[in-house]
Amino acid sequence: MRLVAASLRTSLMLMVLCGLLYNLSVTGIAQLVWPKQAGGSLVYNGNGDVIGSALIGQSFTDLKFFQGRVSSIDYHAEGSGSPNFAPSNPDLLNRVKQSVEDWRKNNPDVPISQLPVDLITNSGSGLDPDISPEAAKVQIPRISKLTGIPPQELESLVNEHTEGRKLSFLGEPAVNVLKLNIALEKLIAH
Repeated sequence: MRLVAASLRTSLMLMVLCGLLYNLSVTGIAQLVWPKQAGGSLVYNGNGDVIGSALIGQSFTDLKFFQGRVSSIDYHAEGSGSPNFAPSNPDLLNRVKQSVEDWRKNNPDVPISQLPVDLITNSGSGLDPDISPEAAKVQIPRISKLTGIPPQELESLVNEHTEGRKLSFLGEPAVNVLKLNIALEKLIAH
């Protein structure tokens, strides 16, 4: 009986220590040191309303805006993940074919050979908010035509919103589509 009581006390103590105190201290430190990131890296519009997170992609259906990566979960964050289809899977092949056809229809000035692969494939989470700088730049002819903004101005906008590698060597340069489209919306409004 003493052994059972000691085991229960140890289990209870470890639950409080590891399950409660540790999590509260890590959350508190994160809120103090990195409040924006700990709060979800929220993005606000000019009125101060939350319009998204810099960490979660969104679907932009209006062709005058930059399009992000394909999401097999339609950017629903509560169910992140990818179907992980094999390259030979017919469902994946059909989705990619449809993405290529949509590209042809919406971007007739840009040949398929210049279509970056990140615009027709999804990320592992299905929520990736970033695209490559090349994927943003290849959309410039369509956006310029629809908005009347000169291509050089749009290219400057993409360059301004291109983030380099983390710590100068981790990952690839990327463009956050939400932040880029917010800046584009400001250009369109003027």
